[in-house]
Amino acid sequence: MLRPTPFDLATGTLLGVGPPRRPVAAGVPDPLGALDAAVLAGLNRPPCVVSFSGGLDSSLILAVAVRAARREGLPDPVPVTWRFGGAPRADESHWQQRVIGALGIGRSWQILRADDDLDLVGPVARRLLHRHGVVHPVNLHLHLPIAELATGGSLLTGAGGDQILAGWRRPPATSLRGRLWWLRHAARTRRGPAEMFPWLRAAVAREAHRAQRAEQRAEPRRLGQRIAWHTRRRDLLTTCSALAALAAEHRAAAIQPLLDEGFLAALTTRYGDHRNIGRDRLLTEIARGALPAEVTAPRRKARFLEVFFRTPTREFVSSWDGAGAEEELVDTEALRALWSHWPIPGGTASLVQQLWLAANPPDSARRPERSDIDVEVTP
Repeated sequence: MLRPTPFDLATGTLLGVGPPRRPVAAGVPDPLGALDAAVLAGLNRPPCVVSFSGGLDSSLILAVAVRAARREGLPDPVPVTWRFGGAPRADESHWQQRVIGALGIGRSWQILRADDDLDLVGPVARRLLHRHGVVHPVNLHLHLPIAELATGGSLLTGAGGDQILAGWRRPPATSLRGRLWWLRHAARTRRGPAEMFPWLRAAVAREAHRAQRAEQRAEPRRLGQRIAWHTRRRDLLTTCSALAALAAEHRAAAIQPLLDEGFLAALTTRYGDHRNIGRDRLLTEIARGALPAEVTAPRRKARFLEVFFRTPTREFVSSWDGAGAEEELVDTEALRALWSHWPIPGGTASLVQQLWLAANPPDSARRPERSDIDVEVTP
């Protein structure tokens, strides 16, 4: 498994882009057909579990998998969905219901419910931290109960959708909501090192700020170049490595259809020269009317900070005594001051896990725990 470095954990970033690779020829020229071929590998290894949030990426994968399974006479995929208590901005239940209804797959749908369970240092995260240490992304533990349900089969996720289908350089805004997003984004990117990384030593903050700004500016605008660039980034490669390791522990194969080489090659062949193509339009082009309208209909992007920053994290940071931090990277007193107020900066999430683990090392004599998450199977 690829792992974050101490610099990554301290800064809350995972930066770096690998060298160019030889492009893969499109075996199936149609992106939808290539995506269909990608999900078949999972369908042929049941149970084929789809991590389904109700967002655009997971809805697309689930719809393609259902379509392929019924055409090939294979068992339906199993959509698994989290429902979060006390996190209204993460609520996607409306779209979940609409997509599941449109696909007619309610019989196999499984819903997991969580309150503080998925906190950064809550009960699910602790099992992962004690087994593997701090990994990337910090919310990987969300997939631990899902991987357990995929034991012996396959796990399909929407990893890569934010990068491949959307990217950071969004098309010019045409709506009021879009213009407001641009204004907030511009304000964030104008922040200096001390504002963006107030918990770091000054020299480290400058280095992180410079590297992050440079990587964001380097993202290509043409879709084909954007795909090639993002698939070489450490962030995405480390995420896929962690998902693969998590699934392998349960004798399952982790499959990321949106990062399948055949799909990316077909997408590049068909739309690679497009500049600033938006996610909504791109998904509509990929679906070509072959999927229910609910799958690709525009919807708001859910926000998940309030899912992972809950009571266990709040209790830990408020009681942290300053021990365990990398002194050459982190300004301990500045971090303690930041953590004395709630909510804490999202960029310190990796530090929360790293310092909690330093204060709570694994007990080798303790038997491994199983998930206590309730699973609801829809009638």
